[in-house]
Amino acid sequence: MKNKAYLGIDIGSISTKAVIIDDNNNILTSEYIYTNADPINAVKTLISKLKNKFDYNSYKIVSIGTTGSARKLIGKMLGATIIKNEITAHAIGTINMHPDVKTILEIGGQDSKIILIDNKVISDYAMNTLCAAGTGAFLTSQAKRLNINIDDFGLIALRSKRPIKIAARCTVFAESDLIHKAQIGYKKEDIAYGLCKSIVNNYLNNVAKGKKILTPIVFQGGVSKNIGVIKAFEEELKQEIIVDDIGHLMGAYGIAIMSKKYEDDLKFSFNINEFKFETKVSECNKCTNNCEIVNIYKNKILVDRWGNRCENGLK
Repeated sequence: MKNKAYLGIDIGSISTKAVIIDDNNNILTSEYIYTNADPINAVKTLISKLKNKFDYNSYKIVSIGTTGSARKLIGKMLGATIIKNEITAHAIGTINMHPDVKTILEIGGQDSKIILIDNKVISDYAMNTLCAAGTGAFLTSQAKRLNINIDDFGLIALRSKRPIKIAARCTVFAESDLIHKAQIGYKKEDIAYGLCKSIVNNYLNNVAKGKKILTPIVFQGGVSKNIGVIKAFEEELKQEIIVDDIGHLMGAYGIAIMSKKYEDDLKFSFNINEFKFETKVSECNKCTNNCEIVNIYKNKILVDRWGNRCENGLK
């Protein structure tokens, strides 16, 4: 008899992540790819990659969880047994690894969040999805402007002896300020660390505004791989920042753990490319709401729809 395995997928606007765990929450395999504004094909690619790494002979996937911005769409594609928001998924994953965690700082590709934990329960949280100045996408675009490989950005930033101040109120101001500083001859490393500090200040003054940040503090999301940003957080908060090797996978890890309570006799197949999935958006004119309805088709058969604010949209 095969051992049980649980699949968690976190699909966001920038990246798509997957984790497969065993009964003891050990990670059997994982994958991380870019979404490229196409969540359906991103998940097909992700599942294909997992197929080449998964031990079919020893394990069988018995539940699937999805989280992230496209969780409903991907959940219906894969027949997920649980679909939950990323706040809950990140918290569950982090608490499993750090039972005493009090504060979770997360900066992703296009949004950021803070989650406060009290006795292993979410006590408060906040998200920023409106401003890109404190996100991974912003940092990547500025690295290109400076002709710096994003993977080397943190190391270059740590060489700074005199970091400069970058206006961090919004992307437009920050980019304008960066261009000006580069033109008048500031060193790349000083600009790079100035950017790291600006991201931290933006986060603390917006996302974490009014929140009491207590230790232990865990930093996760794609930007947690940037050691320059880690140092800037530690300098500003005057506290140690914990960063895990799987910090960028924590949403997928958390939803995989949550899926264990929703085990089912799944007919899941890694041969997902055999199926054609597509979405079509239609407007419901059956009442004054005029809702936009998202229709999901599998091999041209309607399998689900959402977006309705009343029962008319389901007819």
